[in-house]
Amino acid sequence: MLQVYLDEYGKLKEEQAQRIGFRDNIIYVTLGLFGGVLSFALSDKTHLYALLVIPWICLILGWTYLVNDEKISAIGKYIRLTLSKKIYETTKNTTPEENIQMDLESIFGWETAHRSDKRRKKRKIEQLIIDQITFVLSGIIALFTFWFSASNIAVVTHILCAIELVTLIALGVEIFMYADLAEGR
Repeated sequence: MLQVYLDEYGKLKEEQAQRIGFRDNIIYVTLGLFGGVLSFALSDKTHLYALLVIPWICLILGWTYLVNDEKISAIGKYIRLTLSKKIYETTKNTTPEENIQMDLESIFGWETAHRSDKRRKKRKIEQLIIDQITFVLSGIIALFTFWFSASNIAVVTHILCAIELVTLIALGVEIFMYADLAEGR
């Protein structure tokens, strides 16, 4: 059973690493798309409606970022709380000849250690702020820029803007709720 658990750990860490790479690249894709849309929208007064694409970019990529971030945290939590316990239970009854000396805290110690440094909470709050700026505030700024720059806006466009604003605020709430500010195990 121990080998099965260690194989599971290996696969989980592979998935976690892939998700981390994908999640982090979403930031770069988002910034690139912002630049492209902004350069088009601001190049001519008739292109201001392109600013209404930015909130959708924020919503779609922000949600994708959030889902991947949550799965990364969930994998870590599963390893810390469930898999390490399974391994501990499997190895604690070994024979003296196997000479395995461990406690539950020492199994996958890095999974807990990196969550316990004294700057973790500050780092996580800073990341939360950056996520809010990237995926929520930038979309809201694009909406307000459109509202204050465009003239003769149709009612249906106002409704679309209101929907975008509400969904951006909802995304901001979700990002806040999923922020993993906890320390330790």
